[in-house]
Amino acid sequence: MPSPTSSPRPLNRDEEAVIRALGRVILVMPRVMDADLMREQRLPLSEYSAMMHLSEAPHRRMRMSELAAACDLSLSGMTRVVTRLETDGLVERVKCEEDARGLNAVLTDAGLARLERAWPTHLASVRRHMVDHLDGMDLARLARALERFGTDAEDPRSPGACA
Repeated sequence: MPSPTSSPRPLNRDEEAVIRALGRVILVMPRVMDADLMREQRLPLSEYSAMMHLSEAPHRRMRMSELAAACDLSLSGMTRVVTRLETDGLVERVKCEEDARGLNAVLTDAGLARLERAWPTHLASVRRHMVDHLDGMDLARLARALERFGTDAEDPRSPGACA
């Protein structure tokens, strides 16, 4: 790691291209996937994502705060998403058994059925907008690199951590 008094090493052309492309992917992918889900399923990506995480959780339930973190939303943002899903009968909120103050979001049978209907649209969108562009790449190596980046960025002991 460079000392605070040394100048950082400039990016070379390939490094700069990767950084710019990743920035674009981070901005564009959620928008195009949301557009595909809305056009074909009338389901926002935020709602799909919440139901997906719930479907993978034990007993299809998660604390609201954990669901918010999994979906990378604020707790108030997750509350709005769950309220919409609850209105449609896709999710219910129940008090936590361990902590009566907390709430769990629980995916209903109707929610699981809705997620299963939307899954082919989501899968096709992911393939069309991302996976099909990675043909010939070492995907296991790419996944490890991206996972390390996310872990390093969130680890408070890491030099590049988010505050």
